[in-house]
Parts: sequence; structure tokens; C-alpha cells
Amino acid sequence: MITTRVQAEAFDAGAEAAALAAGRSDIGAIVSFTGLVRADDGLTALTLEHYPAMTARQIAAIAAQAWARWPLLGGTVIHRHGRLLPGDPIVLVAIASANRGAAFAAAEFLMDWLKTRAPFWKQEDRGDEQRWVAAKTSDDDAAARWETP
Repeated sequence: MITTRVQAEAFDAGAEAAALAAGRSDIGAIVSFTGLVRADDGLTALTLEHYPAMTARQIAAIAAQAWARWPLLGGTVIHRHGRLLPGDPIVLVAIASANRGAAFAAAEFLMDWLKTRAPFWKQEDRGDEQRWVAAKTSDDDAAARWETP
């Protein structure tokens, strides 16, 4: 099972990965990805808004698709919301499997689909200007490769 959480609080990626492996001897690989807010082009903050129930359902559905598609032994997906500053962790995907191939593929799938299908609205703060972030064609292209199993 892949557990999913949407939260305002920061997370500890190392502790989350350790929790996946705790007491397990069948896991051969844990692949984790932590996305951070980056300070590019004068970004001073990033605010993520969402509808909690809708967002939680959609992220759980994306995780269920990964679970069905690869031979996984566990996983954790955490996505933050609220006002985040450059350097803050924004998303964690940690996937456990017997072998690295499935763990890497599932983690990449999850990130690609979170970027394009998780219902978050992002607003950038650049000091004296705030603007909503538009979807990127490159993110859509990355997610499209997973459309065919």
C-alpha cells in the first residue's frame, strides 16, 4: 500500500524512508524523491491552494494506479500546501520494492502524474508581484508517456 498525505507541515524524508523499511527484510530498494521550492527569478514564496477532499482523493487514486502497475512493497506520498519559502520541501515520493527498477519507475510515474493531475493551484510571490502558475507543456509531455502501460 502507498500511503498518501496532504499537509501544511514539513516532513522528514529520511524518517519517512526509514519507516518504510522498518522491520522488513523483503525490500531490496527504496527510491525517494523530495521536491523543494526553488528561488528562481526572484521567487520569495510559493503558495499552494487546494480543495482538501478532492486533492486527497486524486492523490490516492494516482498512488493506487502505481500500486496496480508495478510490484511494490510499500510507499509514501506527501504533498504540502500553504505558503512555502525557497528551500522548503514541497513533495515527497518514497517507494519500496524488491528491485530498483520497479521502485524507480513507480516514483517517476508518481511525480509526473502529481505534477499534472493533482489539483493544486500555485501562486508565486515575487516581492511586489503575485501570479498564478500556468501548467507546463513539458510536464504534460512527461506524464503522457505513462498513458500506455
